[in-house]
Amino acid sequence: MSETSKTILILVGPEYEDLEVWYPKLRLEEAGFETKLAGIGEKGYRGKHGYPATMDGHVRDFPTAQLVGIIAPGGWAPDKLRRDLDVLTRVREVHAAGKLVGTICHGPWVLISAGIVRGRTLTSTVGIRDDVINAGATWVDRPTVTDGNLVSARVPADLPAFCLAMLDVLEGQRSRTPFPAGRPELRLST
Repeated sequence: MSETSKTILILVGPEYEDLEVWYPKLRLEEAGFETKLAGIGEKGYRGKHGYPATMDGHVRDFPTAQLVGIIAPGGWAPDKLRRDLDVLTRVREVHAAGKLVGTICHGPWVLISAGIVRGRTLTSTVGIRDDVINAGATWVDRPTVTDGNLVSARVPADLPAFCLAMLDVLEGQRSRTPFPAGRPELRLST
């Protein structure tokens, strides 16, 4: 990873969960990271609560080498995003490089379709708990879970803990990438 690279890609699609895109975007920018909103073809999308988001580009416009992480927020957008091959490819590449993969609420649907949750521990909205378990992951009911480079959270109320956990992983990336061989550290936050 380039020492100057500080870009985090946030995946956005139709009916995204407004807070789960904008809170991390602003919090990460406050911490000095550049965030880019990436979609699957349209110039913009409206959130579930009507907030508009203008895309910085298609997900394929942002090479993995230029990223320090990727975030899959929730809402209904993940059901559309998980069908896009460019989205799945980028998630797989970022994960394989040991970079931050953040997800909240229904966002794990994207990670499930990318095939990166088997053997991992994560959380999500209880509404997709069975999907997470059936994909081979261990699901826990905690505000946020960090399993190596993967940070997950349940719902908008967990956003403060989610952002702090992502910043912790990003800080760790500065000294090591990719993660060492073997099972990455697992931290369960309350």
